[in-house]
Amino acid sequence: MHRLTHLLTRLCAGLAIGIAALGAPPAAAQPLRIEITEGVIEPLPFAVPDFVAENGGAADLARDMARVIAADLSGTGLFREIPASAHIARVGSFDAPVAYPDWKAINAQALVTGSVSASGDRVVVKFRLYDVFAGQQLGDGLQFAGTRASWRRMAHKVADAVYSRITGEGGYFDSRVVFVAESGPKNDRRKRLAVMDYDGANVSYLTDSNSIVIAPRFSPSGDRILYTSYQTGFPRIYLMDVASLSARALDEQPGTMTFAPRFAGDGRRVVFSLAEGGNTDIYLLDTQSGTRTRLTNTPAIETAPSFSPDGSRIVFESDRSGTQQLYIMPASGGEAVRISNGQGRYGTPVWSPRGDLIAFTKQHQGRFHIGVMRTDGSEERLLTASFLDEGPTWAPNGRVIMFTRETAGEGGQPALYSVDISGRNLRRVATEGPASDPAWSPLLP
Repeated sequence: MHRLTHLLTRLCAGLAIGIAALGAPPAAAQPLRIEITEGVIEPLPFAVPDFVAENGGAADLARDMARVIAADLSGTGLFREIPASAHIARVGSFDAPVAYPDWKAINAQALVTGSVSASGDRVVVKFRLYDVFAGQQLGDGLQFAGTRASWRRMAHKVADAVYSRITGEGGYFDSRVVFVAESGPKNDRRKRLAVMDYDGANVSYLTDSNSIVIAPRFSPSGDRILYTSYQTGFPRIYLMDVASLSARALDEQPGTMTFAPRFAGDGRRVVFSLAEGGNTDIYLLDTQSGTRTRLTNTPAIETAPSFSPDGSRIVFESDRSGTQQLYIMPASGGEAVRISNGQGRYGTPVWSPRGDLIAFTKQHQGRFHIGVMRTDGSEERLLTASFLDEGPTWAPNGRVIMFTRETAGEGGQPALYSVDISGRNLRRVATEGPASDPAWSPLLP
């Protein structure tokens, strides 16, 4: 009950966040801009001095919010924070004029200032973004209001706004990741579902470890989670309501096994694999009517389906050619076209939310890789290489991929890593223990 209460409290806190533009200085021209291309990048130096506490109850929040914002931006690899020890200017008031010469002197190109007020359970954070070398504000100031419990979400929202103004891309910091939290030895591994902020904070457990669970996936609205459970001894897909943690099995047909589910963009249909009589094919299920439609019908093993963002096509893996490869077919089934043509085996394809790329796992010459390719199979790029990398999932803006990396040997453990689509900025995501099967949520409302 405590776990549920804690989760519901945080979810309700998230709903309380509000946003408003500040009435102060009007939007200015926007000369400060990072162009994100494969050729980038020398990180852009920026400064985030501690936010101004507008009353006595806001001091800790003002400092902590500034640190989360700085960590979000630095973690992209596109920005480099100038530490507070190098600052010359001090920000004592949110509305005080900016000392541009002092920030120029330490080569800060972007400056984020802010203030925080706290009254009871209500917290308000304001921020402004400045182009230091142009000597002007970049866009309007904004303010977010919410509860104390949602302070990290408000900080992530500020970071998303700063990221978007400088890169022209959508952000991804105010999002969550569902994953499998693991414990115990390799030959008796315990697995349960957990959810956390994208950066590993605020972990909550969604299931106990009485049965093995794998492959969780968020719904497009983020309020439900699909996963595969071995509760009955056989793989079976389940649908969980995140608010209540209630779950129900989908498509309970005797003598079958179901696994690898993913939502369609409408959040109503689910595509998954069903094994029956030694054959595995891909099916589509309407979760409201219960109608099931078979999409493939071959003697091959066909699994890991993923919808295109517009819902018109499905990418999946199949060994119909004799080795594990990637194929694309219409969302209604029909002729499939092979898109992976390199050496090795390909699996776990996931369509980018931008629609331009497909991420995959590749096994070749004893190494595992996370890679991306165009939807026609061209321009394949391998982003990682290790003993075991697998299971990519896209950030909401389609610029970052999170995946599972497992180390070799009897003591090997899985962990979560992220990498950007250029192959740069490989980072381990902090978790409380071994973790696998990450799945990114959409941006939170």
